[in-house]
Formats: sequence, C-alpha cells, structure tokens
Amino acid sequence: MTATYTADVFMTLDGYGSTHTWGGNWGKGQADLWALREQLYTPEQLIVLGANTYRVMAKFGPGLDVAWIKRFCAMDKVVYSNGLTAPLSLNSTLSQRDAVDSVRELKQTSSIPLRSHGSLTLNRALLAAGLVDRLEVTIFPVLTPKTGVAPVFGGATSDFDLELIESHTLDDGVVWAAYRPTPYDPTAH
Repeated sequence: MTATYTADVFMTLDGYGSTHTWGGNWGKGQADLWALREQLYTPEQLIVLGANTYRVMAKFGPGLDVAWIKRFCAMDKVVYSNGLTAPLSLNSTLSQRDAVDSVRELKQTSSIPLRSHGSLTLNRALLAAGLVDRLEVTIFPVLTPKTGVAPVFGGATSDFDLELIESHTLDDGVVWAAYRPTPYDPTAH
C-alpha cells in the first residue's frame, strides 16, 4: 500500500506565500478557515517539513491557542535540513537525507498519510519528482505585488495540469481548493 502525500499551502491571489507587513492569513477567513483546518488535521498523518517552516512553527506554534495548530504541533514530524541540529521540538525528527528519495521511501513504507504545510522549496521538489498526490491551496483574496515574498511556485521547474477534487469558499472570500496534480506533457496535447 502506498501512502498519499498532500502538499498544503497558503497564498495570495497573486501567488505569494507570505508578506512582510500583512501578518498571518492576511487578516482574512479566521472562523471558517480554522474549522476546515481542524478537519484537515484531525486524521493521523505524518507531517513533512522543510527547515524554514519548521523554524516558524517551532517559534510560534506552541503558543497559539488554535485547535488545528495544537493538533499540528502534537503530530509526529520529519524535518529535512542540513542546517538544523538535533534534537528538534514539536515531536520532530531531523533528516539530512535527500528529501525526494526519503519521501519516495516513506510513501512506500508509511501506514499513515503524509502531509506538509508550507515548506515551499521542499514541496516544489516533491511536486517535480511526481510525489505529490494532492495539492491543497488556500487562496486569500489579496494582491501583494509590493509586499509579497516567497512566491509559492516560484522556481518550479515543471508544468502541471491540476484536476479539481473539491473546493470551498470560506468567510471573507477565502477559497480552499484541493487538486490532483499531473505532469503536463505538451506533446500529448
């Protein structure tokens, strides 16, 4: 049996994963978004993170009184980094292995699904390697061409066709959508 891998990202309508000035969630969608996140993070899953997302969650996550973040913090995690040193907090295990090879192996051996939140560079590499089964995107209705940083798909090296699996419009116009990514083959079209 093969475990599934879900890449889960937050972004602005113009594709940025964060900003220097707006703050978390760009001030949008708290009630519905938190309820949906609680549903997404209730099943047992192995969380897969890159170093940058781990650092943010380790710094802020434990102090936030938000049910899904508490659940996220309690779940087992593997963190891919050559710059961090063990031991890590948040029930995290450090791996200095190649993330693509390791996640490919985890998908074959894990008895539970794999999920990542953020970890943009890591997820771009896993997407390019064909290891992402489900791409969940939470789109905040803001444009941040002046203050946006970290383009979610910036630096991606492959094209993908996305099949919409499900979607929800949340409060404040936030849109959550789940897609099945398939590598785009221009010769097949």
